[in-house]
Amino acid sequence: MDLANPYYLIIEASVIIILSFFFGEISKRTNVPSVLMLIILGILLQQGLRYFGLGNLDFFPILQILGIIGLIMIVLEAALELKLERDKFLSIGKALAVAFIGLIASTWAAAEILKYFIDGMTDQLAWLYATPLSILSSAIIIPSVTGLKGHKKEFHIYESTFSDIMGIMLFYFISSQLPLLPDPMGEEGLEVIEHHASGLAYLGNILITIVASLVASYAIILVFQNIKSHVKLFLLIAVLLLLYAIGKTAHLSSLIIILTFGLIIANMRLFFRGPLRKLLNYKQALHIYEGLHVVTVETAFVVRTFFFVIFGITIVLSSLLSLQVAMVSGLIILSIYLIRFVILRIFIGSDILPQLFVAPRGLITVLLFNAIPQEVQIQGFEPGILLYIIIGTSLIMTFAMIVDKKRTTSAIRRVASAPIGYERWKAPTLADAPIEKEVEQH
Repeated sequence: MDLANPYYLIIEASVIIILSFFFGEISKRTNVPSVLMLIILGILLQQGLRYFGLGNLDFFPILQILGIIGLIMIVLEAALELKLERDKFLSIGKALAVAFIGLIASTWAAAEILKYFIDGMTDQLAWLYATPLSILSSAIIIPSVTGLKGHKKEFHIYESTFSDIMGIMLFYFISSQLPLLPDPMGEEGLEVIEHHASGLAYLGNILITIVASLVASYAIILVFQNIKSHVKLFLLIAVLLLLYAIGKTAHLSSLIIILTFGLIIANMRLFFRGPLRKLLNYKQALHIYEGLHVVTVETAFVVRTFFFVIFGITIVLSSLLSLQVAMVSGLIILSIYLIRFVILRIFIGSDILPQLFVAPRGLITVLLFNAIPQEVQIQGFEPGILLYIIIGTSLIMTFAMIVDKKRTTSAIRRVASAPIGYERWKAPTLADAPIEKEVEQH
């Protein structure tokens, strides 16, 4: 059977998307992340490809393209969710602090564990490898917390969004600071190369990118609000992809362009003030925002589906049998929840369930691991560590959400089953009124 036949490829892709939709519905009812089901589907397809003699197919180029589009869609989707409203500033501040401190502390702990157990890990390389393992997955968290109370749900949305954005920026900052790359000939160990950018230059790079992002974002909104054509949303996405790619070739922090545009169009009343307010056609711009939100969610769904399926296909199952892989993964998972417990107690208080266990790793983790430059990849690092941590944190979150759901349902049932008491009420009369003492007259 020719699996490369165009019609077979269409059938295969369609079936995968349909299954992914049903996985999402199952996830809503069971709290089991659809990511796990997609990875398992990929592992099953891997066995099927081997049966047909296609086990040696190179999926890395596809993963690279999906990874770039996936990063852009995740950051854009996250930015479109961020409403910068005044009454939410305290909640946003707490979520930002928890996400930032959690990211740095978890990265440090994971880096120390990797450096101790894996040969060839320098301090910088350990931080580079540890950063993806420390980023929360908004792609898993946001659909999973819909049943939580309003303030808890809001906290998780903000926290996971900030973790995604800051984690990506931290990863690319660390990768830009690597001064040592392995000699590709393997004869002289490590050779010193020129820094991609110093810390000060990187800060200047970010400032330039922010200014360019603001100018580009305002220009895009003002131009696109006047386009009458019905086919402008994918045109807009094409413009954003173009700006991202141009920024990358110019060594700018391109994701800031996507983030800035998303924040501005999601909070137009905040950013269009004074003279700029007269230039904005709010009704037309709002249609662009709503349509872009739908397109972004749909595109992210498709990219996420194929990325995790292909990730499952490329997994080397033998790496899961290594005792060292299991031990390193277990220590990193333990450090994640210990650090998270301390931070949540400081910023949130005692009511930290199930927030404590809502810390899954997912798409961003895999995307950034695939973005590690080939020159600095460590042979001793087993991809099984990645899979263990993704599956472990997802299962822990699933268990915590199921327990929380049962606890909430049980409380509602107790309240509903409690008997409601009543007593007969009688209108008061003058006879029932207390008799006041006569005032002695003088």
